[in-house]
Amino acid sequence: MRRWWPDFMALSAIWGASFALIKVAVDAGVPPVWVALWRSLLGAGTLWAVLLLRGERAPRDRALWGHSAAVAVLLNTVPFTLFSFGETRVSSVLAGVLNATTPLFTLLFAVLTVPEERRPGARRLTGLGLGFVGVLTVLGVWRGLGSGESAGALACLAAACCYGAGFAYLRRFLSGRPESVTTLSALQITCATVELGVIAPLAAGAPHWPGGSAAAALLVLGAAGTGLAYLLNLGLVRTAGTAVASAVTYVMPLWSTALGAALLAEPVGWNALAGGILVVAAVALTRPRRPPVAATPPRAATPPNRRADSLGG
Repeated sequence: MRRWWPDFMALSAIWGASFALIKVAVDAGVPPVWVALWRSLLGAGTLWAVLLLRGERAPRDRALWGHSAAVAVLLNTVPFTLFSFGETRVSSVLAGVLNATTPLFTLLFAVLTVPEERRPGARRLTGLGLGFVGVLTVLGVWRGLGSGESAGALACLAAACCYGAGFAYLRRFLSGRPESVTTLSALQITCATVELGVIAPLAAGAPHWPGGSAAAALLVLGAAGTGLAYLLNLGLVRTAGTAVASAVTYVMPLWSTALGAALLAEPVGWNALAGGILVVAAVALTRPRRPPVAATPPRAATPPNRRADSLGG
């Protein structure tokens, strides 16, 4: 068995489990904005610890910090909050499947903003259309949605849309930066922590102890899902290459569905399974024929001159 296989499975499991961890936290009464803040704070702490161990220093470039703050809004502050809010109304299974639409939104924004992507071709346009059908299937639109469930599903889709816009912004303004990927990611998630640190007390009041299970879920969600997983992704790119690392996108919905059903006893309807398969197939169609240079770390900055096309929850 290849050396990269354990890292691949660990990475897909951590990212796929993030939706179940969010569900545990919000079901324990943690306000969505505080879920977003805790995972950002713990993720930033993990990445800064790595930077200190490597002896890297934080850049003082004001333009870089400004772009990092903007990216943090699109890849952390808003989508972290939206996914947490969405899971107060829908299952983690549904949220995980809807998150799989992120590469579709990424392509859509790239077509709108990146000159070399203005002509995506028939195959990739077919993928976008198939992804839209997959989303409608997941939502079960033929039977209608309750107002609460509809709001939750739309929040999850809006979060995936934010990821797509964030990656387009990254590609345009930060892809040529000389700083390391870990440095760019640490700046980004630090900015998100500051942004959420201002918003959370104003929007939801002071934090409270949610109980041991929810606290453990938040710890794993932040330190592992927003910190350790990113480092695993980098190692996977180096040892196995881009094609293997980016394939995590296809496995994540399996983990989110399995964990939601097994650990949280969430129902898995046939439409969620069928729609998820359609979405994954759509993502496969929208990928460029030539492998991208690097897989995308979850909610973190992309390496210089590397393409973003996949995302965790």
